[in-house]
Amino acid sequence: MRLKIEHQTIYSFETPISYGLQQLRKTPKSVRFQHVLHWQTVVDGGVKELSFEDHHHNVVELLSFEPGTRKLSVTSRGEVELSDDSGIVGPHRGPVPLWLYLRETPRTLARSGVRALTRDIGAGPDLAGLHDLSAGIRERITFEIGASEPSWSAEDAIEAGRGVCQDHTHVFIACARRLGVPARYVSGYLMLDQQTAQDAMHAWAEAYVEGLGWVGFDVSNGQSPDTRYVRIATGLDYREAAPVSGRYAGGMGESLSVRIDVAQQ
Repeated sequence: MRLKIEHQTIYSFETPISYGLQQLRKTPKSVRFQHVLHWQTVVDGGVKELSFEDHHHNVVELLSFEPGTRKLSVTSRGEVELSDDSGIVGPHRGPVPLWLYLRETPRTLARSGVRALTRDIGAGPDLAGLHDLSAGIRERITFEIGASEPSWSAEDAIEAGRGVCQDHTHVFIACARRLGVPARYVSGYLMLDQQTAQDAMHAWAEAYVEGLGWVGFDVSNGQSPDTRYVRIATGLDYREAAPVSGRYAGGMGESLSVRIDVAQQ
């Protein structure tokens, strides 16, 4: 399947920006099931200073705001060809050691909620057990748009009993690591069945399964990624795979507009 993607983010400010930097992680990479045909990022109101590959193999672009700007527009677009690999990404690649993905972060701490949920589901560290874990989380934490805060941890989502794909992913990662399974966060695009326009990227988890390597689990949709998924960035949690992160000075009265279109070619 070939997907065409356009992702535009526009920042507007009532007062001018005096200084600002942003890191973008919006560029897909070619892997065995995902071939990037072409991709570009266009910036209006800022400057692309440099591009590099981080320790998770994410493509990171560093942007600076033009002094005095009141509007910054970032548009990423391209085409990606995908084949179905049943969610199997394959062997682990360095330089980051596999054991790093057992490390807890503030969003994936295994406190009382994670420990109780893991015991309640009774999942094991093998492939079947991880699918049971995904299904158990989906049953217990209702998907509800706008139900959570971006800063929520796995414990927050478990306590609330609701959340979005980011929350489902953090809970899965926390539980998998509790079981001794390396796990990581994935941000990317998902082609929806009923519409092409979206207002946010998607998130899912990957866990390392002996004999298979990294395998994807989309808790929110109850499946492993297929040809509708475009993999962009990975990390220990959302913070390391976020499509945009950064700081700026000045620029009071910020407003944000996001438009994403994902369609089959």
